Amino acid sequence: MRAQLGVSLGQCSWAGEKSENQDFCDARVPEGSALALKGVALALADGISTSALGREAAEVAVASFLTDYFATCEAWSVRTSAQRVIAAINSWMHARNRQRQGPGLPEDAREKGLVCTLSALVLKGRSAYVFHVGDARIAHFSEDGFTVLTEAHRLELGGGESLLARAVGIDHRLAIDHAQVSVRAGDVFILTSDGVHDHVPGSAFLAAARSADLDRAARELCAAAIAAGSADNVTVQIVRIESLPDSDLDDVIGEERALPPAPALMAGQDFEGFSILRTLHAGHRSHVYLARDRASGGRVVLKAPAREWAGDPHERQRLMLEEWVARRVRSGHVLAAPQSGGERRHAYAVFDYLPGQTLEEWAYARREPDLVAVRALIKQIASGLLALHRREILHGDLRPANVIVDGEEIARIIDFGSAVVAGIEEIAPRAQDAAYAGTMQFTAPEIWLGALPTRASDLWSLGAIAYFLLTRSLPYGPRLCGARTRAAQRALRYIPASEINPEVPAWMDAALARALALDPGARYAELSEFTYDLTRPNPSLPAAAARPLHVRKPERVWQAASAVLAIALAVSLLFPRAAMPERPQGSATGRAPQAVYAGEAIGRTE
Repeated sequence: MRAQLGVSLGQCSWAGEKSENQDFCDARVPEGSALALKGVALALADGISTSALGREAAEVAVASFLTDYFATCEAWSVRTSAQRVIAAINSWMHARNRQRQGPGLPEDAREKGLVCTLSALVLKGRSAYVFHVGDARIAHFSEDGFTVLTEAHRLELGGGESLLARAVGIDHRLAIDHAQVSVRAGDVFILTSDGVHDHVPGSAFLAAARSADLDRAARELCAAAIAAGSADNVTVQIVRIESLPDSDLDDVIGEERALPPAPALMAGQDFEGFSILRTLHAGHRSHVYLARDRASGGRVVLKAPAREWAGDPHERQRLMLEEWVARRVRSGHVLAAPQSGGERRHAYAVFDYLPGQTLEEWAYARREPDLVAVRALIKQIASGLLALHRREILHGDLRPANVIVDGEEIARIIDFGSAVVAGIEEIAPRAQDAAYAGTMQFTAPEIWLGALPTRASDLWSLGAIAYFLLTRSLPYGPRLCGARTRAAQRALRYIPASEINPEVPAWMDAALARALALDPGARYAELSEFTYDLTRPNPSLPAAAARPLHVRKPERVWQAASAVLAIALAVSLLFPRAAMPERPQGSATGRAPQAVYAGEAIGRTE
């Protein structure tokens, strides 16, 4: 049985000396794939004591975080998911406060508005993620000792008085502290409101972390705070990590990981609710079939590992991940996957059928590149790429063979076998392996220096596709594939597209040069900037530097040199005496010098 993330929880929240408890805390432990993809979440909020709505604010913040975090895209990283949810909670509270108090924020919000602190902890894979606003606290207890992971956002006023400097609901902008730490089985995290940790010594927390009964330990900490003179609400959450998951894609794929690979299929065969129509592709890694879904009547594509790879579990994982990605991206320019029709008995992937040809075939089917058509296709591919990036998915192998163009010249990105998904990277890192699975000619140069894929590397691949469509060539020639050091890459020079295709205007070439910069930091920050500059001149872009003649057209240099030598030979043949040097007269040493006649050195003696 595979190991999963397992935790023990304990919590307690009391009003203490106050008439109302404005603290609130809760936790969520999901099951199945959600446990692997989203993890375990805890949240604690403390309402502002001066506000009559403090309790409501705290409860809304915690409940909203725990509900909305688990509703975010499964492909997102923990950081992206949590920060976007907290930002949304803050925006909602701030908007409600403005409706209630008018333009008097933020001062009035402290007395009348929805304002609270919020500290959240997410345990996923083998890491803990902390998100913090306000003066609650999250502490980590491990074999290495006791560490406080948060700091209090307080403004000291003097005389023992302080003011909360940062809280949810005060401003439409919210700075959220974030931390990530590695964890081991046995580690303990304790979340507390300021009414507890401001009054209880560290020794009491160490005892709570070692306790077998975490609910009891939480109650004892609350009681210790009140006994020590705390006049505030007291809240404690304790979570201990009992077991950690295996770092593997099987945690994402689920039960399908144990299925046997699909067998070789033939036209006319019925297979798990599909009628096989024909084989579309039979490669050394996978076989692709056109099939008809008997339930819906629609045509789909089935993809199964080739026989020599059928026993490789990593190949099955890669195949199932392709479908996983296709199911989670909605774009008219990205291959999609239909909803699952039933329980599978074999491992294979199902995708929508896209009639048409690859972009590579489209390019070679045309004699001359059409600038308007190329721009339109690049804009569509960029739209599909943006849809992937918004899900925090990097394609990793964008090239002409992985784009399908239909009869209406609609482009769609396919093949997610090298995709890097931020949310999955936190469970089973595969970015390094996926990077080297791409095609060399269209893979960004930094990848071959060992860098991990980024949005900038996907942008480079898009620029290389645009360059290829315009020139049927590569932006740095064949030498880029062999440039595996920084020094070797610095020696490379961009080949202006206009040198190969004079129809490419200089301003368009400048946009290509920026997208294809060897330094990722010199490229466009956004895909939209690149597609915009492909359609109209950008005066701020420097023109692509023209290469020296001996680099651009080495044959011209040799032709010129040959012409000079031919003329020199002709002159020497027509005027032989004029070409002879004056005869030497001897030397002071008594030895005759060498004399040169018609290019031949002859030793002479008098």
